[in-house]
Amino acid sequence: MLGLAFAQTGSAGASGSCPTSSLMGLMPIAVIFIIFYFLLIRPQKKSQKEHAKMISELTKNDEVVTSGGIYGTIVNIQNDVVTLRVDDNTRIKIQRSSVSKLKKPKIAEKEK
Repeated sequence: MLGLAFAQTGSAGASGSCPTSSLMGLMPIAVIFIIFYFLLIRPQKKSQKEHAKMISELTKNDEVVTSGGIYGTIVNIQNDVVTLRVDDNTRIKIQRSSVSKLKKPKIAEKEK
């Protein structure tokens, strides 16, 4: 067996830590949080607000795409249930929140 011994030596000036050095140690964490906020959190919140607004403004005869990729036209809206016409004689009921986007945006949104 090979035995290794490590000795630690400390300098006399290192016994008292400086408060600014501890703040400088937190600086990279704060910078990373700020970067994550502006690159990930803020855009996600913005898109969630836009989706919630679109969901609340759904009306009859809107052409929509569901989160499952089904294209259809809204026939009826009751509270949280939306009835879609996907073919001439085919209607399905889905949750209002599963509508992912409007197929054709309204004219007022195009002008913006």
